[in-house]
Amino acid sequence: MSYSSVVACDLDRTLIYSKNALWLTGADKDAPAMVVAEVYEGAPLSFMTRTAQELLLLVQQLACFVPATTRTQAQYQRVQLPGPVPEYAITSNGGVLLHHGTPDTAWNAQLIASLRACCAPLEEIQAHLSKPEFVPWILRLRQAEDLFVYAIIDREAMPEAFLSELVDLCATAGWRVSVQGRKLYCVPEPINKRAALAEVVSRTGTGKVIAAGDSLLDQGMLELAHLAFRPLHGELHDADYRASHLRLTSVRGVLAGEEILRSILAEVTAN
Repeated sequence: MSYSSVVACDLDRTLIYSKNALWLTGADKDAPAMVVAEVYEGAPLSFMTRTAQELLLLVQQLACFVPATTRTQAQYQRVQLPGPVPEYAITSNGGVLLHHGTPDTAWNAQLIASLRACCAPLEEIQAHLSKPEFVPWILRLRQAEDLFVYAIIDREAMPEAFLSELVDLCATAGWRVSVQGRKLYCVPEPINKRAALAEVVSRTGTGKVIAAGDSLLDQGMLELAHLAFRPLHGELHDADYRASHLRLTSVRGVLAGEEILRSILAEVTAN
């Protein structure tokens, strides 16, 4: 099926929200009806409003909808979005491109070649983050599909000097750093949502790209888009990221996800 638009959306804190990120400030009786978007270890973990779910179904009928997440493939597969399995999905921050739910081998081969050509090995970055003196704020350190590393951190205990030095070290090594909530990501430059989205656009031949996201790891994807959205929260909001083609929501939290989808639907319907 051919579409006139590709719609790429980050998931966490853009379309789906944990209970700690809902930002519902009104009376409980006025809270929007919500649906569970993710279950982890038998308990609900992420949510979206019922209206957002309905809007997303309509968007999927009119555009090529591409989930674009920093989550690993396994973490992404816990998310229960409405509608059929997307033709394309971007996971692991662009490290994995799923085609009808299956990792695309051509994309993987292209990425591995780029990593070998211009980036320090993952083991080098992981060894740095594993230093004993960082234990007070790096609570857990993980690899994501042998592509990048991330840590669960205590942000209050983490010195500003540590972060600035890490940014410099990673830049020299061909990596980038992003802090999202309680997670710190170190990701090789070739692994990014923008490049993976550009591949999807090339394959589908669509003329218009719409994107939404809240973190610094989403910025390249938003810059690629003809029209972009970000909520009033997250790293991009803290950095006051703006662009002529970028629209900001009027609210934050789970209602921002609903507002983004309503705006996207209006755009693809107009097309």
